[in-house]
Amino acid sequence: MDDELIIEQIQIGPMQNFTYLVGSKSTREVAIVDPAWDIESLMKIVDDRGYKLTAALITHYHPDHCGGSFGSKSVQGIAELLETRSVKSYVHKLEANGVKKVTGISDNDMVKVNSGDKLTIGDVEVEFLHTPGHTPGSQCFKIKNTLVSGDTLFINGCGRVDLPGSNSEDMYHSVQKLAALPDDTILLPGHNYADVPSATMADTKKVNVYLRVPNLESWKMMH
Repeated sequence: MDDELIIEQIQIGPMQNFTYLVGSKSTREVAIVDPAWDIESLMKIVDDRGYKLTAALITHYHPDHCGGSFGSKSVQGIAELLETRSVKSYVHKLEANGVKKVTGISDNDMVKVNSGDKLTIGDVEVEFLHTPGHTPGSQCFKIKNTLVSGDTLFINGCGRVDLPGSNSEDMYHSVQKLAALPDDTILLPGHNYADVPSATMADTKKVNVYLRVPNLESWKMMH
């Protein structure tokens, strides 16, 4: 790991979600990725570490990642975070309406980003990568040689493509994009679904069949 990079992986909630804190050791500024389930506990971690929260990064609009109604339950998330912290939520422009509908936050609470846009947190740069498939505006975050992948890519699989707004062909192209990243890239997924919480892309390719699909036709046969 880079000496300047703060990156903390926090498992939270009943669905084995991972929330992340990413930021700069020199300035102690951090962004939180996919705040959900227990905002008070997450903010306690931020405060106990002496971090300054400057942004919230949302991979996609599903309530287990950003809060909102979830079946008969109401999941804490970005709306509760914004009640106590004055930060913006960074969402892909194609995901903004979904985030608003699910969480109730407004356009004023969001920064709508495109793939390739960058955000600087202290001395650390985050690049936004649009990876549709699981949802139309799913995005990953590339921070130095680390990739926070949400529900686009898991160590042993990829996100579901049988949900409203999902698209199998889009997911194929997104997975191909991620497979092209350097082998030493550290994959940090959105759920703890594997026997390890993180892995290099090289190791992920050894266990994840979706990264080895030769073409779109073969992909379609898997879904």
